Amino acid sequence: MKKISTLVYFILVSQLAGVIGSFFTVTGIESWYMGLNKPFFNPPNWIFGPMWIILYCLMGLAAYFVYLKRREKYLAKYANILFFIHLVLNGLWSIIFFGLKNPSIAFFEIIILWILIFVLLVIYFQVDKRSFYLFIQYILWVSFAAMLNFSIWQLN
Repeated sequence: MKKISTLVYFILVSQLAGVIGSFFTVTGIESWYMGLNKPFFNPPNWIFGPMWIILYCLMGLAAYFVYLKRREKYLAKYANILFFIHLVLNGLWSIIFFGLKNPSIAFFEIIILWILIFVLLVIYFQVDKRSFYLFIQYILWVSFAAMLNFSIWQLN
C-alpha cells in the first residue's frame, strides 16, 4: 500500500505543476495567444492539454521508479531533488510565456528546462532504465515546444 501511495504522490505532484501552469495558460490563450502569428507547424490548441496530462503522468512514474532506487543508487537521491527543481521550471515557463506574455524570456527559460531534463535523462539512464525511457517522450515534446516558442518569438 505504501508503494501505491508513493506512486500516487509522485504523479499528483507532477500534475500539480501542470495545474499551476494551466491557470496562466488558459488566461493567456484567451487574451493574448490567439492573436499571435504562429508557425505552420503549430498544432491545434486542444492537443496541448491531453498531451501534458500524459507527460505529467510519465514524469511522475519516472520519478517514482528512481525514488524506489534511492537506497541502492547514490544518484537517485539527487535525481529526485533535480526532478522537483525541474517541475518548478516547467511551471515557470507557462507563467513567463502566457502570464507575462514574454516569448523571448520564455525561450531562454525553456532552454534551461531542456538542459535540466537532459541531465535527468543521463542520471535516469544510470539509475533506472524505465525512467529513462519514460522521459524520452518528455524531452521530445519540450524540444518541439522550444521550437514552437522560438518561432512565435521570431514571428511576433
